[in-house]
Amino acid sequence: MARILVQATLPHSRPLTHEFERVNGRFTLYMNAPASVGLPYGSYPRLALAWLSTEAVRTRSREIELGPTFSSFMYKLGLTPITGKRGTTSRLRDQLHRLFSTTIRCSYSDEDEGHAAGVGYTIAHKHELWWSPRDLDQQPLWNSVVVLSTEFYDELVAHAVPIDLRALKALKGSPLALDIYSWLTYRMSYLRKPCLIPWEALQTQFGADYGRLRDFKRKFLAHLGYVLHVYSAARLSEQPVDLLLKPSPTHLPRAPGTRRLTGRRPL
Repeated sequence: MARILVQATLPHSRPLTHEFERVNGRFTLYMNAPASVGLPYGSYPRLALAWLSTEAVRTRSREIELGPTFSSFMYKLGLTPITGKRGTTSRLRDQLHRLFSTTIRCSYSDEDEGHAAGVGYTIAHKHELWWSPRDLDQQPLWNSVVVLSTEFYDELVAHAVPIDLRALKALKGSPLALDIYSWLTYRMSYLRKPCLIPWEALQTQFGADYGRLRDFKRKFLAHLGYVLHVYSAARLSEQPVDLLLKPSPTHLPRAPGTRRLTGRRPL
């Protein structure tokens, strides 16, 4: 996953507006979509982003082929094709349309240093989907492709957070669990000593839409339990006002010759 989308994440549920902001310390993620389209939300765009990002890093190419049929692409994401107005196929089509229509703006501000920076992204520079809405297994004359934007691709390749797609498929029922998993393996990739993270900061980063801190904390711990089923090597403990992280191996071992991730600002 791109580090900018791990440090601050997409909406969990359908936003009421076409603008969205998530804050993590000095880092802010701002998203804007056409009012007629809306913002991406939930598990589907997260699964799509993870697969697209993995393919981009693996192939070292901005242009990614999604597969000959809609069914084959859905299986790659761990989804079962179900047609109909409320089926998985309609929902995924809608979320892909939202994802590729959204503009992302990241900013970093440090008043102590007198420094501020920002950069804008779109996920896709171009996309062509040739999937038949009537026959999910029909093979068209042309393959469906997504061409990532240069800015997003460069950020992704320079600061990719290693994740296991099998873990995401196991956690796909909860966008919060998907976010916790990606964030946790990212933090463990550079953590060298125990770290206390206030619950208020976690609420701002993961769930500012929860009205009360205790409601967010209860929800977070429940979904953290799901994550620890697939990422059992993560060492952490609940504290009254903080979450204590202890140095742990990343969920995926670092490949030989790759540089160590850092927790520095991405801009």
